[in-house]
Amino acid sequence: MSCNSHKIRFLRDQIPSFECVPGCHDCCGPVTTSSEEMARLPRKSAAEQEAALAELNCVHLGPDGCTVYEERPMICRLFGTTERLPCPNGRGPAEMIDPQAEKLVHQFIASTRQVLV
Repeated sequence: MSCNSHKIRFLRDQIPSFECVPGCHDCCGPVTTSSEEMARLPRKSAAEQEAALAELNCVHLGPDGCTVYEERPMICRLFGTTERLPCPNGRGPAEMIDPQAEKLVHQFIASTRQVLV
């Protein structure tokens, strides 16, 4: 397992979870993620990617919400856990992400090659 795999697991563990509104996708859209996180997601065809991007959607958005919710990238996990990325429906964890942990997540994102999901 690579150093980044351990770092990704560690950082994911630092992001608090909460229940989204079932089927909601208000915070979904085209995002970037590290190549390593992207490798965990199912591959989509170029046509599927282009169609999603044309609608400003994530290629992994299905009729009932995120189809890769358990493996969603860190940037997606941050939505609703920090004041900088609030949930449009006012949902969130009992305690927001620790500011130092959020800083580490953003540093990781800035230090890795990012690809469009």
